[in-house]
Amino acid sequence: MEANLRWVLLTAVAPLAWGANYYVTHAYLPADRPLWGAALRALPAGLVLLTLSRRRPHGPWWWRSALLGLLNTAVFFVLLYLASQLLPTSTAATVMAASPLAMLLTAWALAGQRPHRAHLVGAVVGLGGVALTLLGVGGAVSGAGLAASAAAMLVSCVGYVLAARWREGADPLAVTSWQLTAGGLMLLPLAVAAEGAPPAMDARTLPAFGYVALVATALAFALWFAGLRHLPAGTVGLLGLLNPLAGVLLGAGLAGEGLGTRQVCGLALVLAGVLLGHPRGPARPAELSVAAQSGTRIRS
Repeated sequence: MEANLRWVLLTAVAPLAWGANYYVTHAYLPADRPLWGAALRALPAGLVLLTLSRRRPHGPWWWRSALLGLLNTAVFFVLLYLASQLLPTSTAATVMAASPLAMLLTAWALAGQRPHRAHLVGAVVGLGGVALTLLGVGGAVSGAGLAASAAAMLVSCVGYVLAARWREGADPLAVTSWQLTAGGLMLLPLAVAAEGAPPAMDARTLPAFGYVALVATALAFALWFAGLRHLPAGTVGLLGLLNPLAGVLLGAGLAGEGLGTRQVCGLALVLAGVLLGHPRGPARPAELSVAAQSGTRIRS
């Protein structure tokens, strides 16, 4: 029991770090450097995890890592950076919390994985919660920010379907390190060509970049996958709900964003929808992979 509690607490660090990342990006990182922001998050984290896993890609995993790195790291991190900058922290966190529900529908459309009726109900409830949250935001909501969030979810869902199809024969932490490294290497020349020199590092931005790369990415992924090895998939999936909760609370507490009744109810509906869409019963090996992908898809 004590060992399980220790692993629950350690694993909970990952979704809390991902949720806090919305606020750190919004408050401390330059709004006009999304390519550099994504590159400086992905590449250092990928190299750290590559050192920990001590495994290189083999066979088809060379091109798979490149494709998944493009989708799950390069494109996803850039879109998530834009969404975090353009939307209030609480709104961005709540919208992205619907990612696991969007995955159910994407897996149904692209891979023929028909969801259970409860999963469809969960998707409807969760999307209703997102709509209610957006109605509760004071002032105009950035259309570009919402478009970036929607595009990030779509890209990550396609990446999820591919990663789930290719899950056999590869360690999840090693695969993540390959994707992060590949995506970071893809972003570097694009960042130089489009945004020029790297952003200046000062007492404000250096700790922020260090946080998003080392804490919210490298450490968070390492703890998340360690938790998957020691805890039931259902427990890890429920811990993932701390991600949007942390984002909303930090947005309200530190960024001074209004947290009205509609937003609270909307977040509650999103979390209820994710719970309805969560696998029931004993976890099978396939479900462990799905739980890992679901958790990482709502990261920030």
